[in-house]
Amino acid sequence: MKTIKLHLALFMFILMLSGITAFPIQTEIDFMYKHHTSFPPVFTEWITKLYTNLHSTPDVMFYGTDWLAFAHIIITLFFVPVYLDPVKHKAILYVGMIACMLVFPLAFICGPIRHIPFFHQLIDCSFGVIGILYLYFILHCINKLKR
Repeated sequence: MKTIKLHLALFMFILMLSGITAFPIQTEIDFMYKHHTSFPPVFTEWITKLYTNLHSTPDVMFYGTDWLAFAHIIITLFFVPVYLDPVKHKAILYVGMIACMLVFPLAFICGPIRHIPFFHQLIDCSFGVIGILYLYFILHCINKLKR
């Protein structure tokens, strides 16, 4: 039970953290642009494009990233019942794994529409891969506990 709760708490923390990082998007992009020479050339062009587009976008549009961050926090809360009673609420992990799988069509359909570089689409997909593997591991531990 300790292993399940530890790994689930870590998953929840990372999920929440990945969302919270959307709040200071302008500060993050400004920092990356200031240090863009530290990145490989393929990233430098992308960082410059992000910086330019970010500073030509009205602040009201960043409200969308606030909602993105908020959504991550809310999604994290859906895992609280699993934390409290893993065996009873393990079905939530299946929903989480499906959500992780849905990262792929989102990245590969919306990425090209939004002119997101392919390497960035792969980074986005890595969250789905890591998430589904980690949730599967937690589910395996719950099934082991149940037996």
